[in-house]
Amino acid sequence: MSTETTASVSTHILDTSVGRPAASVVVSLSARGGGREPWVVLGRSATDTDGRCEDLPALPEGTTHVRLDFETEAYFHTHSHSDTHSQAEAQQDAPAPRDSGAFFPEVAITFAVTPGEHFHVPLLLNPFGYSVYRGS
Repeated sequence: MSTETTASVSTHILDTSVGRPAASVVVSLSARGGGREPWVVLGRSATDTDGRCEDLPALPEGTTHVRLDFETEAYFHTHSHSDTHSQAEAQQDAPAPRDSGAFFPEVAITFAVTPGEHFHVPLLLNPFGYSVYRGS
């Protein structure tokens, strides 16, 4: 819900190593009212089968910074990417697979928000990297 005094946030995750949404990834939403204020965890959710978090809580009035924490290690542990690992192992300089299957066990994205605007922050994820952008 977006009003003139608050911003709103949504996210989704695409596992680019398999070209599918990443389901069941736990996501935490935190906010603060300025660069020096402490983070306040507003809530946690998990991505659905479409890779989306449909139930992230509303941001409190006065929020200026938001952080999304994605717990990726459990996702990669339960969704082994054996085909991706086999391809990576075939490359001479490829990193060795981890027990968990994830080089990044968590991804934390921090961004500034403006009251009255909606911020959609997609995460493009694979076992050895990630990318984010401000979506629409």
